[in-house]
Amino acid sequence: MRGRRSLLVVSAIMAAIVVAATGCGDSGGGSSSAPGAKAPEFTAPATIDVPAADHGPLNPSAPIVVNSADGMLTAVTVTDADGKPVNGAYAADRHSWTSKDPLGYGVSYRVAAEAVDLAQIATDKTFTVNTIDAAHKAYANVVPAPDVVADTGIGVGQPMVFQFTAPVSDKVEAQKHLKISVTPEQPGAWYWVDDKDVHFRPAQYWQPGTRIHIEADVFGVDLGGGVFGAENNSADYTVHDAWVAKADGATEQLTIFRNGAQVNQMPMSLGSPGFPSHEGPHVISEKSPSIVMDSCTYGVCQGQAGYYRETVDLDERISNDGEFVHSAPWSVGQQGSSNVSHGCVNLAPDNAQWFFDHFGIGDVVEITNSGGPTLPVWDTYGDWEVPWDVWQAGNATS
Repeated sequence: MRGRRSLLVVSAIMAAIVVAATGCGDSGGGSSSAPGAKAPEFTAPATIDVPAADHGPLNPSAPIVVNSADGMLTAVTVTDADGKPVNGAYAADRHSWTSKDPLGYGVSYRVAAEAVDLAQIATDKTFTVNTIDAAHKAYANVVPAPDVVADTGIGVGQPMVFQFTAPVSDKVEAQKHLKISVTPEQPGAWYWVDDKDVHFRPAQYWQPGTRIHIEADVFGVDLGGGVFGAENNSADYTVHDAWVAKADGATEQLTIFRNGAQVNQMPMSLGSPGFPSHEGPHVISEKSPSIVMDSCTYGVCQGQAGYYRETVDLDERISNDGEFVHSAPWSVGQQGSSNVSHGCVNLAPDNAQWFFDHFGIGDVVEITNSGGPTLPVWDTYGDWEVPWDVWQAGNATS
């Protein structure tokens, strides 16, 4: 019945066209055709074509298009292998139809189309459209996960991060499909930490109150090496007040600033000479009320000097190398006077609780005079150790 209704609609349109055409005769209103003249004969039915059916597998980011240049489409049905329909829309002149629903990788679609010519002679055809079957697909995961920081916001040191689940060899092409909007505007740039991780940060820490929207529109994008973007992804973040802690190994004091004003200071202990803390800005990447710390994770295992495995409270990770700000009741006597930790920032329990209550993901701990090396850019997050001109050069399109 749908085909019949469509045909009736098109018949009405065709009739209107015919009336308009015959209304262009001479001023006397007579027909321009001689009496008894025959109507023109149509020897060929309306053509129907689907370009994607003739030119190899279709990238699923592109739509399926059905054309009838010399006719009018009356019905188009597109279904996948399971019979699920794909929605679409006709052009105003009904010479084409374009799918609107997203397509999938490695799917065979059946296209059934009907059209009529000017004589209202109907024709129908069926086609098969196959999409490319990407052997390797990469998801662009966002870090931090938006739901983790939805209630708290992020700190001024938090880079915007896309972590691809497969290596990206065509970084230039990938970066064309990465978008970011920042309110208020602040100069910033992308930087490829490695083949899977690309970060965006401003020249200086984010301004408090900044709103950030990021997108990876990579579905169907050839990322190189046979890897295609699996799907699009986006996230929104809000930057809260600027919380920055300055850990000075020369004074053994941790000085706390909120929006540039000092609000607290507490004694601490950094890494011992054998395990010095990394120097430079660190960014908190996770926090937990309690974790089990095991020195075997960095090579000092049971039976070796310096081995430990114990539960530690009020932990905020400041590098992936095992550095934390945490409660350390066992080193209260050394806090404020000497460095005795394995690289962490040790605090007395009450001070650790205050720090835990006020600092979170994206907040900054700047370590100086520790005697250790600079935090590497890949060590979650050594982004702020990279000079701005070098950071900009890490942009794939530089």
